[in-house]
Amino acid sequence: MNKIEINLTVNGNRQRANVEPRLLLSDFIRDGLGLKGTHVGCSHGVCGVCTVSMDGKTVRSCLTLAAQADGASIETIEHLGNATELHPIQQAFSEAQGLQCGFCTPGMIAITREFLQHNPTPTREEATEAVSGALCRCTGYEAIVDAILLAAELIANTPIRTEEAADE
Repeated sequence: MNKIEINLTVNGNRQRANVEPRLLLSDFIRDGLGLKGTHVGCSHGVCGVCTVSMDGKTVRSCLTLAAQADGASIETIEHLGNATELHPIQQAFSEAQGLQCGFCTPGMIAITREFLQHNPTPTREEATEAVSGALCRCTGYEAIVDAILLAAELIANTPIRTEEAADE
């Protein structure tokens, strides 16, 4: 099968690759780029663990072809924070114990991030609805919803960093 060239930005880094036309974005991210934070659960788009951000909107990477991401900007869980400086959403999931095994957590965090960008002060019911399309087999959803509400509080109290401040 002929490969096609794709050009995209992943976590702020420009990428160029020759891929099979039917290669899934999840496989490209995990195997092609070595970013193992994007998990694959059901491979049918039902569970949500493969959720990433593409051009600011969440997508199920197990249902998206890598070729469909040509020209796009992709953000995975690796783009948010790190072990020494957690993103407020990661901090909230940790503090509220919104994770156990961690398998669904990258997808839940991606969903939460987009949700809070559109609704920075959600109600409990709205937060519950936001993650209703994603599956967690460990925690139940109470702790996840608690984490979303805590994340909203943490983000509201986080000073906005400018590019200049980030470079200093």
